[in-house]
Amino acid sequence: MRIHSYNEWDKLREIIVGTATNANFPLDDPMWNTEEQRTLYKDAPVPRGPVAQHVIDESNEDLQGLCDILTTAGVSVHRPRDLDFVKLDGMHNYCPRDRLIVAGNTLVDTAMLYPCRDMEINALDYLIKGNPVKHMPRGEGMTLDAANVLRLGDKWIYLESVSGNREAYNWLVEQFPQIEIECVNFYAGIHIDSTILALREGTALINATRVTPETLPKSLKDWDIIWINNVEEQGFYNYPFASKWIGLNMLSIDPETVIVDAAQKEIITILESKGFTVIPHTLRHSRTLGGGFHCVTLDTWRENA
Repeated sequence: MRIHSYNEWDKLREIIVGTATNANFPLDDPMWNTEEQRTLYKDAPVPRGPVAQHVIDESNEDLQGLCDILTTAGVSVHRPRDLDFVKLDGMHNYCPRDRLIVAGNTLVDTAMLYPCRDMEINALDYLIKGNPVKHMPRGEGMTLDAANVLRLGDKWIYLESVSGNREAYNWLVEQFPQIEIECVNFYAGIHIDSTILALREGTALINATRVTPETLPKSLKDWDIIWINNVEEQGFYNYPFASKWIGLNMLSIDPETVIVDAAQKEIITILESKGFTVIPHTLRHSRTLGGGFHCVTLDTWRENA
């Protein structure tokens, strides 16, 4: 596979779409074992063990629908190799965005918040082979889920959060001196892609409950900002692994075309008024498994970058 992707909006040529097959919540991951102390949702216990089969089946149906949309748009689609996450006490291949950063022609193998998720790279071994990879050291105090990084070409925005610490930020700065990496800290959540979405060069959609004009990243100061104050709240099965703001999570196919949660009708209207072609789709278990359209994909080749 070709690795050539510098930003979030250039024309997609090749992408990985996740899968829910064998999805599981770990029994013995040291960080997952502390989730009860961190979660804001107290109406049900933090899940453990195999994910309900109907959630897996419905998620895979929705992911196949996403693959069909992308294929129709001329994008080559690849899928992770299946792993037995129940036997391995891992999590899932639902969110490949969390696992690797595509930094131009280089992959970054990150040290994830939940150690059990490190194994997910084995499901992408075909991507790793033959391509340059920078491996973030394990056991040296660095924590990073790749979805804490928003790529804007020669600038990145890095969300310092529980899943992306300052040590990992410093390592990235050392590894990529040619990229200006801006460190921000808006909220105590996990990833940046339910807070800031760079839809095309010069246009970003922003969660106005987490970012204000005063805290706007300097990289976006001259951009056209679409401020969003609320979303249509999606349902979930038993326990929400993502907040309602996963409804903001969207994927640009090219600078004019974006895949958006079909329930977000007001946001779709706003985007269309900005000249975007919107393709509505639904991931029924985006909150249950913790991933919207940006999360469940990993673009490996964008044209004209």
